Amino acid sequence: MSKTKPCLTRPFALALLTGVSAFALPALSGARAAVDEIVVTAQKREQEILEVGATVTALGAVELRERRIEQVSEFVSQLVNVDIKENSPGILPVITIRGVGLNDFSATNNPAAGVYVDEVYLSSLALLNADLFDIERMEALKGPQGTLYGRNSTAGAINIISARPTLEGHSGRAALGYGNFETFDAEAMLNTPLSDSFALRFSGKAIDRGEGIYDNRRTGDDVGRRDVLLGRAQALWRVTPVFDALLKLEGQRVRSEVGAGEFFGAVPVPGVDCPGSPACEDFLGTSDTDGDPFRIGQSVDPTYDVDQWSATLRLEADLGRAMLTSITGFIDFEREWGADTDATVLRQTDFIEYDDIQQLSQELRLAGETAKFTWVGGVFFSHDAVEGRYDGDLRDLFNTTTVSTWDQTSKSAAAFGQVEYALTERLSLVAGLRYTWEEKENSAATVDLVSEAPGSALSLQPFGSPPVTLASVDDAIDDTSWSWKGGLNWRVSPDTLVYGQVSRGTKSGGFFSGVATNSGQLQPYDPEALIAYEAGLKHRADQFRFEGAVFYYDYSDVQTFIRDTSGGLPIQRLGNVEEATLYGADLSLTLTPEFIPGLTVSAALGLLESELGAFTASFGPVPAGNELPNAPQVTATLAAQYSVSLGGAWGARLRADTRYVDEMEKDSINDPLIATESYWVTNARAALTHADGWEVAVWAKNLLDEEYVTQGVNQLALGYGYRVYGAPQTFGVTLARSF
Repeated sequence: MSKTKPCLTRPFALALLTGVSAFALPALSGARAAVDEIVVTAQKREQEILEVGATVTALGAVELRERRIEQVSEFVSQLVNVDIKENSPGILPVITIRGVGLNDFSATNNPAAGVYVDEVYLSSLALLNADLFDIERMEALKGPQGTLYGRNSTAGAINIISARPTLEGHSGRAALGYGNFETFDAEAMLNTPLSDSFALRFSGKAIDRGEGIYDNRRTGDDVGRRDVLLGRAQALWRVTPVFDALLKLEGQRVRSEVGAGEFFGAVPVPGVDCPGSPACEDFLGTSDTDGDPFRIGQSVDPTYDVDQWSATLRLEADLGRAMLTSITGFIDFEREWGADTDATVLRQTDFIEYDDIQQLSQELRLAGETAKFTWVGGVFFSHDAVEGRYDGDLRDLFNTTTVSTWDQTSKSAAAFGQVEYALTERLSLVAGLRYTWEEKENSAATVDLVSEAPGSALSLQPFGSPPVTLASVDDAIDDTSWSWKGGLNWRVSPDTLVYGQVSRGTKSGGFFSGVATNSGQLQPYDPEALIAYEAGLKHRADQFRFEGAVFYYDYSDVQTFIRDTSGGLPIQRLGNVEEATLYGADLSLTLTPEFIPGLTVSAALGLLESELGAFTASFGPVPAGNELPNAPQVTATLAAQYSVSLGGAWGARLRADTRYVDEMEKDSINDPLIATESYWVTNARAALTHADGWEVAVWAKNLLDEEYVTQGVNQLALGYGYRVYGAPQTFGVTLARSF
């Protein structure tokens, strides 16, 4: 793939011209907007999205269902200037917002884009794979969110808000669906008040995919089946007219399978452009010549098993002039899964991973409002423990097996506050501050078991030798940091907001967990910090809504994936790059033209430039100028939805959307062999509805069956690499009833 990319001068000029033109829009529409209002809780209180001086995207329950957003990764794939990649097919998602994201796969590491479920922070990358159901709203906030949110929200925050019990009456919903790959799904919800002060809400979901989307050419079996059960029970108790208690218990059971990437080799073969082609061979003569990325070579057990349960207790007390909120969250998570990181039929670098995570968090905050001030302040504490193990099968390449273990405990505490002060009737000042302390203790090692005769090629020990510790670490790190925010919000008119802000976000240091062949590969990496400058405009008129923002990021001690060949077994691990800069724009427009009643058209454009500073990789110095990984220069979305009455109680809704992602790098080295090409993904849905609450819908995701790469790994020092592809075309039908 060519490294030459178009300059963004022209798109940025267009963005600025669009923004300047929009300043004149209030004069064209003095009336209150007809476009639907969107209520969010991005700033820890309910606000119409036009009041929030930040880039926020929100989707409600109906939109989430109609777009079939069933995982976090599918939500962020609806956004611009956001990338989602999966380190293994269908699992291990990494969210990058405006080029900022933790490019790693380790369960010990915290995502840079904070994901919050009912305001409980998910501390590990391993927790981001849960399926979604009975969701009230999802929100995405771009840019550092360090003042109001918990740990490590350098890139932004994703808020997932479950639908809560209500005292207003009985309601429910049930849905059944069937799709290709023999996929059956069922979902149900029941809300039932037991008195005027106590209500219960039960919801659940089941997914059964009887046919995998991959074919294993080694065994002849299909791979990628899914068996998922999810359940949630909630109780809302209005203890007094000013005191509510909400308890949520939730569980998931997964007995599924995970596929593998498409192999590419290092060894040249006649007539093939090597290295990098699947037709090239590895050191053992393996190649992949079928041209089908979903026909895989897999020698590891594809099991993907998860058992998780969680509890959240939310207490709210109205103190008159202030609201006191307490949120206590607990998560217990266990996982076992197989990773074939050589993507071949041989046991070269196959691993079975076991993860055990317990997380406890507590937030207590007080919020209030006066004639001039809107304020919130609080404290936060969390404790999480992550234990894990890789059982490595390297027999065909290194004539041995290995075991890698890690045991990490993290503690974090913070105090925070944010205030908005009305300088005038239309102009307000926003200021926020957060102090965070975090400590991590980690004990980890990789051991060569010297398990095969005549001996291990990895440690050069003869068979019969005792196990050899290749790498180990037993260390603790702690750091303190300040996050802050300052900005101005100018309400030009009731339907127009102009804002500007400067904010600083931080992310603590940590440890790489995984296979290593020398102790240096397990040493901790440093904290990172980001100062973000952003200016934006939001305007709502009778038939459209426009939002635009430009931003500039000054990024230091960037935590990013680098290739490390310093040991006998090359690995990809986290390291630090001294500095980076990013700048770009987010633009979105929603139209509801009155001359076509029922039609809504929306479009969004994301522009991004990124540049890493100079750094030293294991093979030597890398000059400044590389792009950040997972940071495409251009992303765009286009969607149209049309609702029409068919007469009587019947109606129809049609929807189609498409998303464009530009070519991008996948590591800080900017390796052309794993850089991804640009792609489009298109989805569609058609539904027939009845006033009694019935709905039947047909849908398709990746309608045009686009083959696109989301991740690449270069291990050519071992003879191979692989590329992970996004899901192929899926389609189905759903029958639902709401009451």
